[in-house]
Amino acid sequence: MPHDTTALLDSSTATAGADAGRASATPGHDDLRSLEAGLDRLQTDPDRAPGAWRRLTTSVVPPIVFVVALVAAWQLTVMIAQPRPDIVPGPLDVVGAISQSWEAGRVQLAVATSLERGVLGFLIAVAVGTPLGLLLAEVRPLRRAMGPIISGLQVLPSVAWVPAAIIWFGLTDATVYFVVLMGAVPSIVNGLISGIEQVPPQLRRVGTVLGAGPARLALLIVLPAALPGYVAGLKQGWAFSWRSLMAAEIIAVGGTIGFGLGSMLQQSRELADLGGVLATILVILAIGILIELAFFAPLERRMLRRRGLLVHGGAR
Repeated sequence: MPHDTTALLDSSTATAGADAGRASATPGHDDLRSLEAGLDRLQTDPDRAPGAWRRLTTSVVPPIVFVVALVAAWQLTVMIAQPRPDIVPGPLDVVGAISQSWEAGRVQLAVATSLERGVLGFLIAVAVGTPLGLLLAEVRPLRRAMGPIISGLQVLPSVAWVPAAIIWFGLTDATVYFVVLMGAVPSIVNGLISGIEQVPPQLRRVGTVLGAGPARLALLIVLPAALPGYVAGLKQGWAFSWRSLMAAEIIAVGGTIGFGLGSMLQQSRELADLGGVLATILVILAIGILIELAFFAPLERRMLRRRGLLVHGGAR
């Protein structure tokens, strides 16, 4: 009898311990907040981050050297071939055109106007495209219905919307913003959908086990895991919005539309000032490069480093 009693007590103790272990292992809602952070930092080494000097020499110096060599070749070609300045202006002619526009205040006004429109239009596109992309990615019937239309709008040249926008909104800033939205929103939506499609199904199952509902699952699990595709869509959306803005400003001139870089480019064309045309093109190009280097490149680099995907000592 004592032996049976001892065995019974040991069995009860083991059962209680197993139940306690299962209870302690049962995940709670608080684990949802740390799940994605833990997954992001998996195999991530903070010491891998390259120094500022290495980033400078690997990402900034090579483009500068290439541009200097390109300008030198351009100037050498002009000096040797000696073409007509109104057909093939040299670098000094372009610099002179930029200087004249700067002294007249036209460059500052055009840059400020276009940047304000571009940034505001892009932010509106992000606010519209992000929830729309999440909705289409999570609701399959809606995606099957609207997906081909979104893809079609992405390949449609945004300049095609300018005549219709002028008829609808007149020569106002609403025309410009409408064209920017039609150019940027489809790229953001498709980028987000592509990123969500690449999310491993295990993450969704883990979120469901941890008690996440559809809304928390989309915001706390799916969207952070889809960041690579989402950031790629944002980059493409900014490129499309900037291109759409220039197209709208070139065509829609007058009325209450302010003086932007597209208007400056159109005025130089009307005056047959090729130096001014090239100068404006270089300003538009420089702004696009600066936005990429100052915002999107650091964002992408930080995201990849948090996921342990940035190669050792590399720079992007």
